[in-house]
Amino acid sequence: MAGDKKKKILLVAMAYYLFLVVSAASSSLKVGKEEEADRIIELPGQPKVSFQQYSGYITVDKEFGRALFYWLTEAVHQPESKPLTIWFNGGPGCSSVAFGASEEIGPFNIKENGTGLNLNKFSWNTVANLLFLESPVGVGFSYTNTTDDLESGDERTAKEALEFIHRWLDRFPRYKQRDIYLTGESYAGHFVPQLAKEIMTYNSNTKFPINLKGIMVGNAAMDYYYDNIGTIDYWWSHAMISDETRTKMLNKCDFSQQYNFSKECESIGNIANNEMGNINYYNIYVPKCDKSYRIGATRRNLLSLHQPFSIFRRLSGYDPCREQYAEIYYNRPDVQQALHANTTKIPYNWTPCSKGRLSWVEEAFSILPIYKEMIAGGLKIWVFSGDADSVVPVTATKYSLAQLNLTTKMPWYPWYVDNQVAGWTQVYEGLTFATVRGAGHEVPIVKPKQALELFKSFLSGTPLPKL
Repeated sequence: MAGDKKKKILLVAMAYYLFLVVSAASSSLKVGKEEEADRIIELPGQPKVSFQQYSGYITVDKEFGRALFYWLTEAVHQPESKPLTIWFNGGPGCSSVAFGASEEIGPFNIKENGTGLNLNKFSWNTVANLLFLESPVGVGFSYTNTTDDLESGDERTAKEALEFIHRWLDRFPRYKQRDIYLTGESYAGHFVPQLAKEIMTYNSNTKFPINLKGIMVGNAAMDYYYDNIGTIDYWWSHAMISDETRTKMLNKCDFSQQYNFSKECESIGNIANNEMGNINYYNIYVPKCDKSYRIGATRRNLLSLHQPFSIFRRLSGYDPCREQYAEIYYNRPDVQQALHANTTKIPYNWTPCSKGRLSWVEEAFSILPIYKEMIAGGLKIWVFSGDADSVVPVTATKYSLAQLNLTTKMPWYPWYVDNQVAGWTQVYEGLTFATVRGAGHEVPIVKPKQALELFKSFLSGTPLPKL
């Protein structure tokens, strides 16, 4: 009798085990089909490549029909052994497809007038799998089915980005055990640390943590007060405004009150605009686009369109009109079909920035407290700054980082690429800071080789190279 009972227990256990195996296989098959449906066969005008690409939508709020658009370009060599790097552009309201993927770190650059694509030999997918996310909803191809649901802010953006990662990893389960890094620039100086905090909070309450290893942000908005003070000092130290205007701005503008500017302060801001003239504020040493240029939406700001958190963007680089080429290319029906984009027929054209669709209702005054949490949590943190940017300049970043009172491990030194100074760097306990010489707000545009070297050092956790 005892033997029969043991046999029955064994049979039940085996049956349950087989049930689990079959269920897991069915689940994997389903996920595999979803992944395959997102595979990009070939983009119009694309050169032949050896790596795989995927793109599509992840629903982050079923009730309101909110979905975020992504584009994954896997690593050129051995993608299964490479980490996953998620890239965010800023604004808030600007597209990671338009900027990060198509001008900076992605595998392709768009040809003039949107006729096709060229290979970017300094693409970061030479060393990592790159996931570009159009966030928040209302940016690029990301959409909501509820027409009055385009209010957003820092908190909602971070929570929906976390939901995206959960659902995306379910669609691509082979990435669940992969090292994950969050990267970006400009207002992604909010997006990236805030998402990192959400992940850290989630990880502390689950048995299945997201394998976040670190963050890297460039020309990043960090602290409202120090970003503004540092920007004014940059303008003055680079002879963009007069001594008198700098003194008046520092005396009359209260940067401890977010967006609460006096008329006198706004008047001085207009004087500063006139003194700086018609230049490319995102890289003060390169030409502006002299072709017809469409401007993205602007938010309340101190200095007309030149304030650090404005989503007005002008391209820097050897071809300052690339943004227009992206707008032509991504509005082509054949391109959208190849990308599995605009499947719901969004009632407006794709634009590099949101053009007033997005209503930004909430943002943090300072991100520095999150830096302290990330350092305490052991994340790898790198901050870099193109030193020709006058929008979120190197002085602003240095003023902000100084508030962390970090201990220096390696003092300030020049780092090199091809035996030339590529910038300067300092390594602290818990954080590495680096400048990129001659680069603007979008560092990889004019300094792609240096940017790739920076990214390689970040991934490996090794200091930037000395001579």
